[in-house]
This record gives sequence, structure tokens and C-alpha cells, in this order.
Amino acid sequence: MGYLQHHLQELTERQNALEHTINATLAGLMAQLQQLTQLITTPVPTVALPPIPPSPPPVSPPPPVPAALSKQQTRPKLSSSPDFSGERSSGRAFLNSYTLYLRLAPEQFTCDEEKIFWTLTFFKDGRAAKWSKNLFHQEVDTGIFPIQSWVDFEQQFRSQFFPVNAEADAINTLEGSSYYQGNRTVDDYLDSFLILASDAGYTDPWTLVVKFRRGLKLNVQSQIATMPFG
Repeated sequence: MGYLQHHLQELTERQNALEHTINATLAGLMAQLQQLTQLITTPVPTVALPPIPPSPPPVSPPPPVPAALSKQQTRPKLSSSPDFSGERSSGRAFLNSYTLYLRLAPEQFTCDEEKIFWTLTFFKDGRAAKWSKNLFHQEVDTGIFPIQSWVDFEQQFRSQFFPVNAEADAINTLEGSSYYQGNRTVDDYLDSFLILASDAGYTDPWTLVVKFRRGLKLNVQSQIATMPFG
């Protein structure tokens, strides 16, 4: 009997200790739950944010530079040829020069009539001045300027101021000695020789070489003769 009583007492003590531990744990959990409840129900103070500064106004892009103005700023200054007196020997060079100018500065002319009148301002002497004067006389008589397009102007200019027979003149020159180098440099002589050969219609390589070497200075011919080939 004494053993059973002792065992029952021991079990009762263990049960009481276990209940005490459970109660203490529950009390701790209840305290944590109350703290969490207070945190949830307590309103969070509102923090005033600094005002956002206004964004700067958009920067407008610079206005585009007009194409015509930009082209004029980057274009080198053009110079026109001197006055034309009507010599047939210089007619081709004059027309080439002014045609090139018109192509490089097309924005300066709005129509063919302006191109023609501008070119005629350089016809101040000789046959050229007489031809220009006659054109304006025709305009007075008919009320219409006789040349209406630049193509027509070029055709009439060629008939009036180009050599009458450039091929025959070039052939005659190459058959003589006036085309020889003389005091000119080899480069200058070569340039003039190529123009004559083109006007004469010479295409045979042997003929061109023979005539070119014949026109060179004697000392230059000698240097060429002693040069090694191959």
C-alpha cells in the first residue's frame, strides 16, 4: 500500500508540474498575441514626403538650317571666265567654262532665259558683241527673243564661234611643225598634242607615237632614245 501511495503522489506532482509549464507557455503566447494586436491596430504615422520638383521644360531643338543656305556656306566661291570677243579659237573653251559654272551654281538661275542673258553680258567686243546686239534687235522687231532655250543657245554658239572645220585644222597643224614643243614643258606639250589628236580623229597608236616624239625637243628625244625598255 505504501508503495502505491508513493507512486500516486509522484504522478500527481508530475501532472501539476506539467500543467504549470503549459499554463506558463500559454501565458507567454497570449502576451505575444496582445503585442501583435497592438501593433496591427495602432495607426502608422504618415511621413510627409518632400515635394517633387517640377521637371524642366523640354528643350526645343534648334531650327533646321535651310538646305540652300547650308549649300551656299560650304560651296567655294566660283569665278567666271573673262569676256569673250568671238574668236573661234577660244569659243570652245569659253562655252565649256560657262556651262561648267551653270552646272555648279544652278540655284542662281530660275530659267534658261536668265542663263542666256547672263552669258551674253560677257559678249562685249568683236564678233561676239555684234552677234549679241543682233539678237536684241531681233527681239525689238518681233517682240520675242530669238533664242528660247539653253540647248538652242549652245547650238547657235557652236555654229558662230567654233572653228569651221576643227578636224581639218588639226590635221593640217599635225602635218606641219607649229605644234612642236618649243619652249613649253613636256606636260603642256602633251596636253595640246592630245587635243589636236582628238580633233584630228587620230586613233592609230603608231601614228600618235611618231608625231608626238617628232615634236619633242631634240634633247628630250635623245633621253627617250637611251631609256631602257622592257
